[in-house]
Amino acid sequence: MKRFIFLLTALFAFVLVAGCEVRVNEPAPTAPAVMSLVETTPTTVREQVLRIGLVNEPPDLFPYHSTPADERITGALAELLFPAPLLPVDFTWQTTGVLTRAPDFANGDVVTSTVTVFRDALGQISETPTETTDEVTQVSVIFRWNPALRWSDGTPVTAADSVFAYELAQQIDLGQAANSRLAMIERYEQIDEHTTRAVLRPDVTDPSYLTSFWTPLPRHVLADMDPQRIMQSEFVRKPVSYGPYMVSAFDGGSLELVRNPHYAGPAVPFERIIVAFRKDPQQLVELVRGGGIDLAFIEQPVPDLLSQLVQSAAQGEFQLATSPNTIWEHLDFNLDVPLLQDIRVRRAIAYAINRPQIVEQLLGGKSNVLESWVLPGQLGYPPLDQITRYPYNLDEARRLLDEANLIDTDGDGWREHDGLPVLLSLVTSANSPLREAVARQIASDLEQIGVQVEVAQLPSSELYSTDGPLYQRTFQLALFGWVAGPHPRGWELWSCAGVPSEANNWTGNNFAGWCFFEANEAINTATTSLDPEEQKNAYLRQQQLFTQELPALPLFQRIDALVARQGLTGWRLNPTAPFTWNISEWREGE
Repeated sequence: MKRFIFLLTALFAFVLVAGCEVRVNEPAPTAPAVMSLVETTPTTVREQVLRIGLVNEPPDLFPYHSTPADERITGALAELLFPAPLLPVDFTWQTTGVLTRAPDFANGDVVTSTVTVFRDALGQISETPTETTDEVTQVSVIFRWNPALRWSDGTPVTAADSVFAYELAQQIDLGQAANSRLAMIERYEQIDEHTTRAVLRPDVTDPSYLTSFWTPLPRHVLADMDPQRIMQSEFVRKPVSYGPYMVSAFDGGSLELVRNPHYAGPAVPFERIIVAFRKDPQQLVELVRGGGIDLAFIEQPVPDLLSQLVQSAAQGEFQLATSPNTIWEHLDFNLDVPLLQDIRVRRAIAYAINRPQIVEQLLGGKSNVLESWVLPGQLGYPPLDQITRYPYNLDEARRLLDEANLIDTDGDGWREHDGLPVLLSLVTSANSPLREAVARQIASDLEQIGVQVEVAQLPSSELYSTDGPLYQRTFQLALFGWVAGPHPRGWELWSCAGVPSEANNWTGNNFAGWCFFEANEAINTATTSLDPEEQKNAYLRQQQLFTQELPALPLFQRIDALVARQGLTGWRLNPTAPFTWNISEWREGE
């Protein structure tokens, strides 16, 4: 069934990103090449050292990550050691030279075929013969690995190393993304020394088919090791790698990388990279200001620090770049709550929340007020004049509440419902200064229209537990975040089958409980069609219905900041790629 994707939903639970709890939409792809490896000796460059500051020290440098939070912590370093075969840059999948080209239908590396399957009594595909057969689509993807790739010990990287990673994932848990990939693939096989093929399960036409590759792991190093011991071995902290750098030392508080002498890609300008880890981002800023490090990456700086960064950069103390990232905050309405079933109430709340002020005061005006759940830059981002929007408008909010007969009858400033003051509870995660500030702002804004909000901050283990308020759908309002990818996906978020319940073992992510027939059909089409134009049209229709019905109010994207000393050039902060993605273009100045 095309809704096989639903089996993947359970793989996207309990996510923390850089200390702030979020939920995850798995990425998916489309795209051209940007850089290629060539079988030439790198250009000789003057020995230079780059000093980087990071807040979070990763537990390991393994190219497979347990959660998206782990991936965000490790991603910039992993890209130096194990460049992604396909890397999301500006929401578009691009080659890095690890593959000789990006697979697509035009070059023949992605093909579909029609296969016969058996259906069981419930209509599900059955591996055992039944009396019911069906003709379905099966997708195959060819990955062509660059023959110039070498491990840092000089051993050639081959297709067998990619297949080894696949085989290892079948034996041990390599994390959420790997498990999702396993669930999508029927088999992954070596065609020749530098070519692999992923054959997806019948009737799986998930747009993430391009990510069905397996990042190579060195078979010659790991094959004789007990698979259960690999994640506790020295390899995960000092791996044999195939990127422009290799690990020289990884001690508590610092990491040293040196050039991989066998790397045949674009020359990198730094002989060594020293990475310092400091939990306090203010310390990193002071180190850049004082010349102790060259560049610091800070995810979602708190408002006071962001203001300081902007002022210091304006005075020429250092360079600053900010960019919205893929984490987007939103407010969900529980549509099982009778009061919130009234669309006028949901719309009034949307009009009353001063989202531009939130972005200006808490994110320094460096982010986007979101009008829908598909982000700017993603496939399917809608023309804003074709969806329903909710600009800040207290008069319209009050008018809608009056129309809904929520009136302040006793003049105490609070509207009433069934004779009692309107009081809504809002759950969010604890230990997130930004989310705490947003929750306070929402409560203050709704107070202006006579609606009381009581905020409850819960530990992530409780908030995201299958026994917690989101999955059990016992909340009224919920403030949290999702992580977006190159492809919007969205089936897990907005389909009828995605509503968590006992029937689906509490695995859905449609916490609002929004089940709207036409929107359900649109999200099904958007997440199963292999035609990008058909996907875009379906996403547009779904968002027209989504913004009209408003099961959730998108708020804003979080931001990243890069602080660099004067003279360091070429670095470019990107919303979807790790900040080291174009390190071959960086240059050391005086």
